[in-house]
Amino acid sequence: MKRYLSVRGGVGDLTKADTSVRPQDNLYLAVNSAWQKNATIPADRTEIGVNTEIDMRIEKRVLADLDELASKKDKIDVPNLDKAIDLYKLAKNFKKRDADGAEPIKKDLRALESLTSLKELNKGIKHTNLDEILANPQNLPFSFEVEADMKNTKVNVLEFAGPGTFLPDTTSYKQADAPKLLTILSEQTIKLLTMAGVNKKDAREYVKNGLAFDQKLAKVVKSTEEWSDYPACYNPVSYEDFVAEFKTFDMAAALQKVLPIKPKQIIVMEPRFLEHAEELINENNFAEIKGWMIMSFINDHAHLLSQAFREAAFPFNQALTGQGELAPVNRHAYYIANASFSEPMGIYYGKKYLGADAKADVTDMIHKMIKVYESRIKENTWLSEATKQKAITKLKALVLKIGYPDKQEKIYDLLQIDPNKSLYENERNLEKVVVKYNLDQLTQPVDRTVWLMPGNMNNACYDPQRNDITFPAGILQKPFYDIHQSRGQNYGGIGATIAHEISHAFDNNGAKFDEFGNMKNWWTKEDFAEFNKRTKAAIDIYDGLQYGPAKLNGKQVVAENIADLGGLTCAIQANKIDHGDMKELFENYARSWAQKQRPEAIKTEIAVDVHAPQPTRVNIPSQCQDEFYETFDVKPSDGMWLDPEKRVRIW
Repeated sequence: MKRYLSVRGGVGDLTKADTSVRPQDNLYLAVNSAWQKNATIPADRTEIGVNTEIDMRIEKRVLADLDELASKKDKIDVPNLDKAIDLYKLAKNFKKRDADGAEPIKKDLRALESLTSLKELNKGIKHTNLDEILANPQNLPFSFEVEADMKNTKVNVLEFAGPGTFLPDTTSYKQADAPKLLTILSEQTIKLLTMAGVNKKDAREYVKNGLAFDQKLAKVVKSTEEWSDYPACYNPVSYEDFVAEFKTFDMAAALQKVLPIKPKQIIVMEPRFLEHAEELINENNFAEIKGWMIMSFINDHAHLLSQAFREAAFPFNQALTGQGELAPVNRHAYYIANASFSEPMGIYYGKKYLGADAKADVTDMIHKMIKVYESRIKENTWLSEATKQKAITKLKALVLKIGYPDKQEKIYDLLQIDPNKSLYENERNLEKVVVKYNLDQLTQPVDRTVWLMPGNMNNACYDPQRNDITFPAGILQKPFYDIHQSRGQNYGGIGATIAHEISHAFDNNGAKFDEFGNMKNWWTKEDFAEFNKRTKAAIDIYDGLQYGPAKLNGKQVVAENIADLGGLTCAIQANKIDHGDMKELFENYARSWAQKQRPEAIKTEIAVDVHAPQPTRVNIPSQCQDEFYETFDVKPSDGMWLDPEKRVRIW
């Protein structure tokens, strides 16, 4: 018999089915290979799996309801849902969209083309001005957003960051396929611009300049790994010192034009970008900045035009994801309507598809999981009593958001749809309202009732600045949860997810925030040193793990992996208390992460996501649980064996 010693992630390639493998050698493949062997990725998607199937189920339900509601004139009992339906109908109306062609964007495109200097951009020009361009933040080589102050979450502050790059991440520019991807983007952009009436010679010049500026940005903006260190984003700079960094561009005038008040300070999310602001944003670079703005504009808005524009804008995304064909028209329309009216649509979905009994049952599971977490903290062997008490205080202050919100955020009352205008014009008007609403929050207290996720989303989250956990109605279905599933199955699904989100309150980022969501050190020096030591073990056990064509970056995904480890540990303990079947727990845990992806999608995901790919989230957390070894009688000679001292234990 072949002997395996401390194999991270078990034996075998998670992207390739192996129906002969045992749970003792690879839990993920043992549970999912039969499905994986026959699974086919739809041509219009980048993957298939449990989460994709749930997404498809949600989409099928909502699309059928939207079409039915759109055909009736009955009064709808969810406020602002009628606006979502109007936008959906506009997005589906390709007869009008095809007839309009590029006409809806020509005015704004000409305005960008006519810019000749940063000074002119500051002053405003004939067809547009800065606040209109700001309505789509991607149009400018920097961005602003109002959010809760990390150190005083009762008040809002203005945050500043650089823009995104054309490739998925700064590290993407070092990959061998970067030149090929940029060539595809170049050809796509030139085609889109000429379709919009731009002279081909000018289009080529815009693209050449835009790519040159993008290369400069890629050397300065943060990578995904850097963004994953959330507390490192908090860098307060006085208003005067901030605007002084911009010598050529009149940042003070720009902010005066768009902000309701002059802030005392600005939170700089990307200090390195601010240090290089003048080097990047100056008159000598203006031709490159202008090219970059035009490239961003045409690629960001082509999907709002005709079918011909949709198709012309597809090659770059296809190269990044491997997706075979565009999403069908009805789903495309749903995505557009949902992007602007997610909360009304989520409330509608939750009311219709989440029963009161299921909501009560999930709420009960969450309270049980919090109690389990409390007991684990009390029994913890490496924390001091002082830190334990602080952790328990934070745990008991957790705010639960389950299913869908009771009230809508005020923004949805302000959004309006004009059926007589084009889809592009409506979207631009919506963007302007959203940006203004966000910036106006500078004069308002933080609204802690706001949900980060709508009810029709298949996901869950923890917000460190509000110390709340959100479980939308969308995720509360099989295999994660069903009121008729066994306790073991539900703990392996939604139970582990619940504890995962609770664990985020104590991951490498969440651990730096207190019970009110304020960034504050509540640890003893010795306890935090031990926590960092254990965090490093969580980084090391994932770092360099091969998945398909790419390797995981342990630092980039550490927060999610800490949450996975803690989530499964607590789900196991809760399952013991409820006398659930442990084999069912582990099998449903593995089943809930079943996924088959295109190789291109894997590369892009690993570059930009702070989560590890779904299949890689099964075996290592299981390998770190003593109960896994007991349940499946795993021996040192088996592929899933990890020596006890190599098992990562944090929560």
